Amino acid sequence: LLVTGGAGFIGSNFTRYMLEKYSDLHITVYDKLTYAGLLSNLQDVAADFAGRYSFAQGDICDAARVTEIIAAHNIDTIVNFAAETHVDRSILDPNAFIQTDVVGTYVLLDAAHKAGSLRYHQISTDEVYGSLGSTGFFTEETAYDPSSPYSASKAASDHLVRSWYRTFGLPITVSNCSNNYGPFQFPEKLIPLVIANALAGKPLPVYGDGRNVRDWLYVDDHCRAIDLIVRRGALGRTYNVGGRCEMENIAIVHAICDLIDKARPDPAGPRRRLITFVTDRPGHDRRYAIDCTRIEKELGWKPRETFVTGLGNTVAWYLANQAWVSSITSGSYKQERLGLRSTATPSLRPA
Repeated sequence: LLVTGGAGFIGSNFTRYMLEKYSDLHITVYDKLTYAGLLSNLQDVAADFAGRYSFAQGDICDAARVTEIIAAHNIDTIVNFAAETHVDRSILDPNAFIQTDVVGTYVLLDAAHKAGSLRYHQISTDEVYGSLGSTGFFTEETAYDPSSPYSASKAASDHLVRSWYRTFGLPITVSNCSNNYGPFQFPEKLIPLVIANALAGKPLPVYGDGRNVRDWLYVDDHCRAIDLIVRRGALGRTYNVGGRCEMENIAIVHAICDLIDKARPDPAGPRRRLITFVTDRPGHDRRYAIDCTRIEKELGWKPRETFVTGLGNTVAWYLANQAWVSSITSGSYKQERLGLRSTATPSLRPA
């Protein structure tokens, strides 16, 4: 199994999950090690599964390197997590998203086809579908309507994957997931950022009115879904994976503040006092909601974690792994706000 982007948040959790579950499996992680790809995410994996795990650094846009890795490690299946994923960053630098998400996906598909039609699974997002009103759900038949350079780049990559199935017969599957959360998530995303800022007593800026809605999926539940799709999913099929857990952003921030107050009381008062509403980001989709009936009926998958249990697990992990967080925030990323295309000094990135 080749896991591209395997040093990132979801990829590292998936690698750990699969090696723990299957004793006869060998995984090669291929990662460029950009700002969010961290070998520290796989430190325990390298120690616990030394005989069945290997790491290779490289860019998925590097066709020669990708071909070399596939041949050297006898790969028969590729799971592609490698992507630029942060909407705010895509507003600042769309080119990086086009290169990695679109060109990189093409390189992987071409290499998989030339190597003898390797099984290929594409990790995608519900953001390709655009924005919902107050009712309704995204299904696998919902038309793509991306709003940001990030979601447009992922939509393009999904179309490439399906075209390789229809044109070249490459055995592919695609999964479009809702917002993931859990251990090892880079603290530019909502939940780990709010945890880090709340612990530090920093302001908690919230975009707009805070009423934007997302469906939340605990990362371990997502890993189980990917495993089922890769092993048992119908070729050429798309599967939506959601947590059936819609939450407004402001409710997420409130819940995190309350959990941290309970675990680490602040003499200055409840962390909710740190919340500040700020100008919304451009093209901010109002609501995402996933209908995951297909994967439930066809593959027997359902999320095991509720948002209460999943968020509790997540907050506990970050509290117990402050050294990991500090190693990131002490570097070039300072928890600043991104995506405004302004020359002004940035504030902290809001929820």
